[in-house]
Amino acid sequence: MALTDRTLINTILHECHDSFAAGHLSEDRTLERVKTCSWWPNWKKYVAEYCQTCDRCKKANRATGKKFGMMIQIQEPKSPWEIVHMDWVTELPPGGDRSYNACLVLVDRYSKTPMFLPCHKDDIAMDTAIMIWNKVISHTGLFQNIISDRDPKFTSALWTNLHNLFGTRLSFSTAYHPQTDGLAERMIQTLEEMIRRFCAYGLEFKDSDGFTHDWCTLIPALELAYKTSIHSSTGKTPAMLEKGWNPRLPYDTLKKDLVDIHPTASSFKIMLDKARHHANRCMQDSFKYAKERWDKSHKPPYFKIGDLVLVSTLNFNNKKVQRNLNITLQDHLL
Repeated sequence: MALTDRTLINTILHECHDSFAAGHLSEDRTLERVKTCSWWPNWKKYVAEYCQTCDRCKKANRATGKKFGMMIQIQEPKSPWEIVHMDWVTELPPGGDRSYNACLVLVDRYSKTPMFLPCHKDDIAMDTAIMIWNKVISHTGLFQNIISDRDPKFTSALWTNLHNLFGTRLSFSTAYHPQTDGLAERMIQTLEEMIRRFCAYGLEFKDSDGFTHDWCTLIPALELAYKTSIHSSTGKTPAMLEKGWNPRLPYDTLKKDLVDIHPTASSFKIMLDKARHHANRCMQDSFKYAKERWDKSHKPPYFKIGDLVLVSTLNFNNKKVQRNLNITLQDHLL
């Protein structure tokens, strides 16, 4: 059927794309539907524009393609435990005396020192705050900032609970970075690989003396192993940058016949300052390399303040609609 009337054309497009029976399907599928029932001049271009400007499709479809934006460097800390990356390893088998099934991973951005804290995947912000208060704060002091890709409301509640545990009226800052440089994510991958190497053939691991361990009992040793290994981005061990010395390990007993040199306080400070200066230079070089790689395949945003744009609803808390049925994008005025 050849069409010339604009109203009839729009009716055909509605029936072939917008109606329940058409299902708001893709541009190609809409073209196939229209082709079976009608024709008009430049009909393919008309159908393509209709589908590409469909508001409902834009808001419901998953955003594809690479995200806009060039890499921006996070404010680098000047000392250990100023900035902490936080993430979780989940879906672990029950372990420990409380059947933990997850592990909270904290990574110091400055020294790359990790802390692994067995926990439960359904722990609320208060549970996490108490755990950090009991097991972390006495070793590190208070963080200046926490970087996490978790729900910002969770991170805010965590800060509030730590604030209450300190009994202070000072306010703490928080940062929500849905796309950071992946420090905690890489640490999680490393931790999972270390656990897997010991526990891959069962939920429990027996050592050479016959003692049985699950993944929870391995955590302190695995944490120590990482702290005393040289990090690729700093050229130093996390322990050396954090404390100025490497903790003693079992194989250090083999060195008892070697000369043990203890530096004086002044030479120790010089050594630590040199190590941290070297680490800072390595981190800057590492960021420069990562930025060059990122920026090659990304472009800056073309929108500006005052534009109406579509933003992801991934981190919006809409209790009225289940997450998998909610629209993925919604209008937002910059």
